[in-house]
Amino acid sequence: MKLKISHITTYRYAQEVIDSVNEIRLSPVTNERQSCYNYSISIEPNASLFAYEDSFGNRVHAFSVNQPHQMLTIKTSMIVVTTEPFTMDDKKKLLSQKPSKAWEMLASDELIDRFIEFLLPTTYTEMTDEIDKLKDAIPSLSVVETANSGTAIPVSSVYEWVDALCNYIRTHFTYDPEATTVNTKAYELISKQRGVCQDFAHLMIAVCRAKGIPARYVSGYHFVGDLQGGVADFEQASHAWVEAYVPELGWCSFDPTNATSFDDRYVKLGHGRDYTDIVPVKGIYRGTSEQELVVTVDVQKLSNEA
Repeated sequence: MKLKISHITTYRYAQEVIDSVNEIRLSPVTNERQSCYNYSISIEPNASLFAYEDSFGNRVHAFSVNQPHQMLTIKTSMIVVTTEPFTMDDKKKLLSQKPSKAWEMLASDELIDRFIEFLLPTTYTEMTDEIDKLKDAIPSLSVVETANSGTAIPVSSVYEWVDALCNYIRTHFTYDPEATTVNTKAYELISKQRGVCQDFAHLMIAVCRAKGIPARYVSGYHFVGDLQGGVADFEQASHAWVEAYVPELGWCSFDPTNATSFDDRYVKLGHGRDYTDIVPVKGIYRGTSEQELVVTVDVQKLSNEA
């Protein structure tokens, strides 16, 4: 799928501010399932950009605006071509995978050492009794559709267990943007039973890590324009989901928010241990604390000829 994405972030301050130092993580990755073309960034007031890669391999742009200003605008524009994330080879590996071997690999010192940063708790993904209870509450049976009827089979493979966890969060928690804040932790969501994609991602990551499965937070976009019944105008926003490591398959994507399969509608910007590592825009400045933030995201599907 060929997607054109525009992301505009605007800060308006009650009074003039100075010495604004910022980092932005709004550059899509290029990997086996997506490629980025015609990427551009503009800053108002005008500022020079310094680019580098952080420890997770995410592309970061840093800039400073030292002169007095009452508004800061960051605009990014890009064209991204995506493909389906799950190939036929992946499906064959999944079907031929021996569940016991995969779980043994996850418990090995070699794999733990390799992915330790995605196994340890963070500020958002603390290991608590609530998280442990939820881990044990994940259904031990999964329904597989057959030609005649649904048949229950044991959730034995790593992939099946993570997928069952994803479905559990999606069906037992309600999307509600008023229920949580940007600082809500994973264990707090369990009692609230309501939240947004950031909360659901943190909860899924915490439970995966409690099970010994490396998991990381992903920031990006989810194109839903062709799912809106032909509606031309609808609210679009950044999105968050989860990547969990499955032996022999590698990092697999799961979306605990939307009841759709992970496909070529998703565009990945980057990943980290939790939201803190992949905040789209963050910075500091000198001046008033009174500010207004407006974020506008537009994702459009282009024809292959465009």
